[in-house]
Amino acid sequence: MMGAGKTTVGKRLARRLGWPFVDADRELEARLGVPVQTIFELEGEPGFRRREAALIDELTQRTDVVFATGGGAVLDAGNREALRSRGRVVYLRASVGDLWHRLRRDKVRPLLRTADPRARIEELVTLRDPLYREVAHLTIETGRQPVEQVVDAILARLGQSAPAAPPTDEPASDA
Repeated sequence: MMGAGKTTVGKRLARRLGWPFVDADRELEARLGVPVQTIFELEGEPGFRRREAALIDELTQRTDVVFATGGGAVLDAGNREALRSRGRVVYLRASVGDLWHRLRRDKVRPLLRTADPRARIEELVTLRDPLYREVAHLTIETGRQPVEQVVDAILARLGQSAPAAPPTDEPASDA
């Protein structure tokens, strides 16, 4: 889900593993030369989702890479299948309250451009949580613990070892 910490945690996890990190939304922006917001405006959500699906198909064929999808990538059954069957999926779960706290000042995300963004977050979590759980190999609560604790938990649950990084108080958020 947006604001759960995918980019922040993903970058740290990739660094600890010595692998590259790719943020799918930023990759689309780089390839198309426009922000996600503009893609939504020009092509609507269906157009954006088609482009996202093609990128996920490409990214899931790579090895030794950490990547963060957009929060809505799970809406497409093909994306769910590719993610689940070709890699290890970590669902970074955050409560609606934590997500709202992290995203309350966000003016860029197209899905939060509504009269009641908190209600929209709750609606999205209700819709997407079962899909995230379906595709995930493991679920990690992001809450308010430091990023390194989240990364340590992921590595431990995946049975990986990586050099310890210096501690930090930064919360797990990509808001």
